[in-house]
Amino acid sequence: MSADKTKDWNPGAYGRFRDLRLRPALDLMGAVRSVGGGDVIDLGCGSGAMGESLKARFVGHRLVGVDASPAMLEKAGESDAYDALDQADIGDWQSERCGLIFSNAALHWLGDHEALMPRLAGMLAPGGTLAVQMPRQNNAPSHRLWRQLASEYFPDRVDFEAGPGVMEPARYFHLLSGLGTFTLWESEYYQVLPAEEDAHPVRRFTESTYARPILEALDEGEQEKLIAAYEAVMEKAYPRGEDGTVLFPFRRMFFTLTV
Repeated sequence: MSADKTKDWNPGAYGRFRDLRLRPALDLMGAVRSVGGGDVIDLGCGSGAMGESLKARFVGHRLVGVDASPAMLEKAGESDAYDALDQADIGDWQSERCGLIFSNAALHWLGDHEALMPRLAGMLAPGGTLAVQMPRQNNAPSHRLWRQLASEYFPDRVDFEAGPGVMEPARYFHLLSGLGTFTLWESEYYQVLPAEEDAHPVRRFTESTYARPILEALDEGEQEKLIAAYEAVMEKAYPRGEDGTVLFPFRRMFFTLTV
């Protein structure tokens, strides 16, 4: 995860949907066809959910987890999968001759991808791969309505320029395809969110990630007002089944670049 100027990430809240968040990461790992001579970097490793899988897949390579969150790195260290853990803002992180830079659901928190992605590609050893997955869900009701409602209720309280975002797929293609073998695709995952006693399941899924910077800009009373308005809309946008579960479509963008 990138550095945060307010509160640290909450591994428990993030990990509630561990299996759903892990599936795209495993799909991304499965798409890696080439690793150069050098370390495997789990960039934005978070709580280390992919550590054991990366270590088992890329035997013989040193595995390094990089994240800005002390709480997340502490959790990642419990697995013993990583040879090293580096606390650093992933936007400022530097290295040389990496065999693989693997980044799952992290780089969308950073801006200026026009400079960021080529810079990361420049850290790869010959035959190395940059493998990236980023949510592409901002226009879906689950994400769009957090910002829309916050702008209506609290237009002067939230920095709407901050928060996650990605470029259009064609921009990544034109930016990176000339640097090596480039593959880009999207997948929409139909996720079954479990029933919640005191919240709409989509609210629970989004509040610890996408909605986090929005909610942290508000006081407790303002948060309650925004959450109540959001939940009312979610009941229509993502209706619950008789058992309380929700079928939640979630779109993600993937690409690999091998140099």
